[in-house]
Amino acid sequence: MNTGKVDVLLGLQWGDEGKGKVVDVLTPRYDVVARFQGGPNAGHTLEFEDQKYVLRSIPSGIFQGGKVNIIGNGVVLAPDLFMGEAKDLEKSGHPLKERLKISKKAHLIMPTHRILDRAYEAAKGKNKVGTTGKGIGPTYTDKVSRNGLRVGDILSDFDRKYSEHKERHMKMLAALGWTDFEGFEETEKLWMEGIEYMKGFQFVDSEHEINNLLRSGKNILCEGAQGTMLDVDFGSYPFVTSSNTICAGACTGLGIGPNKVGNVYGIMKAYCTRVGAGPFPTELFDETGKKIRDLGHEYGAVTGRERRCGWIDLVQLRYSVMVDGVTELIMMKSDVLDSFETIKACVAYELPDGTRTEEFPYEIDDVKPIYKELPGWKQDMTKCKSENEFPQAFRDYVSFLEQYLETRIGIISIGPDREQTIVRK
Repeated sequence: MNTGKVDVLLGLQWGDEGKGKVVDVLTPRYDVVARFQGGPNAGHTLEFEDQKYVLRSIPSGIFQGGKVNIIGNGVVLAPDLFMGEAKDLEKSGHPLKERLKISKKAHLIMPTHRILDRAYEAAKGKNKVGTTGKGIGPTYTDKVSRNGLRVGDILSDFDRKYSEHKERHMKMLAALGWTDFEGFEETEKLWMEGIEYMKGFQFVDSEHEINNLLRSGKNILCEGAQGTMLDVDFGSYPFVTSSNTICAGACTGLGIGPNKVGNVYGIMKAYCTRVGAGPFPTELFDETGKKIRDLGHEYGAVTGRERRCGWIDLVQLRYSVMVDGVTELIMMKSDVLDSFETIKACVAYELPDGTRTEEFPYEIDDVKPIYKELPGWKQDMTKCKSENEFPQAFRDYVSFLEQYLETRIGIISIGPDREQTIVRK
């Protein structure tokens, strides 16, 4: 029997690793691209043919004709934001309704979820998680507490279901003493327009859809949002997202058996970034951190927020490679380090009691990074066309990372454009 295969692509750090570009580079090898978790707070930025696109909920395979794109059951979807994103893509000539299918089991982010998000954050005071306020956490909370509104609910008696959910949320907001509902009516009106717009798409039982495609020999690429360190179970809790961003999330977020997973592509930057609150052992507060931010244009694709920047953390990355079962690494933004005299890599942590560890601990709030210094390559790599043109010091950096992480680096990105991607032999 000619069954296809499922490969998984995910971020290994705190998100923003450049997954969108890589999916776009890899999609020619696949028949189907499926998104398995997360909401519209995570933007994948893609640049090609002098155009810049930010995808929030729509899989990155949408730009290639003839591909099936699926939004899986593990995703939470905001109809108004989805409509805006989809219409922008349609304007640029991509026929979405032909290429995109949406799982009936995906949960809907309601306008009241966004208000709850703000209310919960305000109630935390100085212990804020630093959410984007898109309503994602409260939507997953409703899902887990068996109170969710799903895409499939649009198909029958939707107004009643929506009203009941909204009423429950309003009672919760009243209990929190929340009174700021400014702009809610306009948001709700646009949200309802989004619901009508979504009716033009094919709603599917994505678990059947995906497994039928596999049985017919199709190859599937599953893409996640955010990164491993934002996983609700294995990330730097409680400063995490509300879903499973690790490889296992592809199984639960699409209805795929673990035995169907083939390659697991783990994406990392040549350094490290983080958005929002939470511990970040290798964070740099000096001019070096600022230089990395400026050279790497480290600002959120959706929010525009400044990203916190630091050196690569190999303790954290080895942990991610382990829990994800990574078979091949992909390194992004290598060119950002082109002008540095010295490159540092964290190879161990010093714990508060003074002991040293190379294992990722339960808490990382007060760990100190122990660095290995490597010579910089001091050469512009953005024009390199093959790995043969890489400077020796950069090759040494790559070899050092592969040795420490015990995993091959198969693709190296040296700039934002699709062409600035070196697939190693």
